[in-house]
Amino acid sequence: MANPENDDVSSSFTDFPEDIQVCILSFLDPSEIATLACTSKQLGSLCARDSKLWFSMCQRRWGSRTRITQWGKAKGTISYKHLYNTLHHWENLLGFWRRSGSGNPSLLFFEWGSSFISASRVSPSESRAYGVTKTPFLWMSLSEEGDVVTFLDPDGKPGVERGIQSELVAVDVSFMGRTHFVVEEKQFRGSLSDDCGDEVVESGSPPEKLMAEIYQHFANPRSPGGDRSRRQRRREKERLARRKWEPQHFVKIVNCSPTPERPLQGLWKGICGDMSLAFYLVAYDDIGGISCRLIGDPPEHFSGYAPVFWTSNATFLESPFSLEEESLYASRVHLRPLQPDNETPAQFPSSDDQQVQLSKNVVNRILHISSSYDLFVPNLAGTINPRSAEGRIWQYQNGTFGFGFLWDNFVVDMEHIVHNGCIVDTVKSSTD
Repeated sequence: MANPENDDVSSSFTDFPEDIQVCILSFLDPSEIATLACTSKQLGSLCARDSKLWFSMCQRRWGSRTRITQWGKAKGTISYKHLYNTLHHWENLLGFWRRSGSGNPSLLFFEWGSSFISASRVSPSESRAYGVTKTPFLWMSLSEEGDVVTFLDPDGKPGVERGIQSELVAVDVSFMGRTHFVVEEKQFRGSLSDDCGDEVVESGSPPEKLMAEIYQHFANPRSPGGDRSRRQRRREKERLARRKWEPQHFVKIVNCSPTPERPLQGLWKGICGDMSLAFYLVAYDDIGGISCRLIGDPPEHFSGYAPVFWTSNATFLESPFSLEEESLYASRVHLRPLQPDNETPAQFPSSDDQQVQLSKNVVNRILHISSSYDLFVPNLAGTINPRSAEGRIWQYQNGTFGFGFLWDNFVVDMEHIVHNGCIVDTVKSSTD
């Protein structure tokens, strides 16, 4: 029988060994740590111990993805609390981002390094296959003093290939919410003395500079300081002429992979009519619609501002399919890289339910879609058959899909760009 004298024995959290306390506290967030530190002098002292608690918090959260002790050259001058707050702020960068507007790079991929976070340009290879190239773009870390250091590679060559003429550009990464950031060349504050001994400081946002120029425009004809203003504008033009990198905006691709509820969602790659590889982004809206857009500069036969396809109804047609649907698919040419002779295009299951495994792609479901032209060409209905804007998505049993339209005789077969958080089919760039 239990001894009743021991039933009332109790212990507090502070009675546990310190290592156990630190391990438990490492699961809390900074606001909870701050609250706990106010409850007692002993816990306040423990929460203030940077090398124990804050190191454990960093190690538990990011230790499997980066080397915590190597950040800041491991000189011990960076507090782990500062490192925790920095990595927490940067963690949202991980994943895919697309450029806002045209130009390169059109797609970025952020990932962890040993003591940094890096971004790579992700581009279609030129091998007329499904290969994807990754080239360096951005590098973010902390200096020994804990300052943010960010460098951009304008050429995108690996370190061993970078020549003397190619130099990294110091940049600032400015966050605009959680899904938008801007990369700008770093502007070092400094002063330049003109002939009158006045000081000119390079600073200010574009709106501030615009207002200053407006005021100077009206002040110059009647102000004795007009010469000074003209010199300041000249220096500003010279500074802009020396700039090596124009500001670029990037938007986060939050949903880059399909889910059971949204099987077409995410980043895909497919072969175009000219046999070049293109990237596509398929997104679902809040009312059940689907749209697909190109990532990057579009081929000649695509509109740069319109979706590739869209639909307001994401309801699939299930098997068995009508003879018309089977004929519509069977008569088409698949736009894919050259295949070995022992491979055949995708096909429907045989009518007797015996699936002939001649291909990895067997049509499982069909979705009706529309092209962009019935949205952006006002006189479409009066010039050609409206059905020409119609198309189909053929979803295969392996989870991928192909799409095509009634005006042509092709199927663009899509493949994944990313799987389990990693880019697939990476190849070396032809410039390496």
